[in-house]
Amino acid sequence: MTAIEVVEAYSLALSQGDIPTAFSHFSPDAKWHQPGSHQFAGTKSGLDAIGKMLGDMMGVTQGSLVIIPTGALMSNGNLVSFPVHFSGKIGEKTVDMNGVDLFEVVDEKIVQVWLFSEDQAAEDAFWG
Repeated sequence: MTAIEVVEAYSLALSQGDIPTAFSHFSPDAKWHQPGSHQFAGTKSGLDAIGKMLGDMMGVTQGSLVIIPTGALMSNGNLVSFPVHFSGKIGEKTVDMNGVDLFEVVDEKIVQVWLFSEDQAAEDAFWG
């Protein structure tokens, strides 16, 4: 599989709620770089830490967190950029913005993910 095909397969499984298949596209020691200065910010290492963070995000948003692709995936060697739109609600607080997820794929496995938001201060305020 090409790097784009790996990220597409991950995204498809995630959109269908198939977490085991989505995570099967990650290296066991993958790193997830969550930007900002909020409760979920920082680098998460390994599938357990990444899964806990994503699960906690879904928990605090009561399942309202939605991430949808907004454009074509683009690659540069083993790097894949993925334009997204994300939204969610925590009580009266909402988030509704664009971003880019950048994946590094090695040997057909996602080894690192970096997220970028169009308004990091607003995202920090949302997550608390």
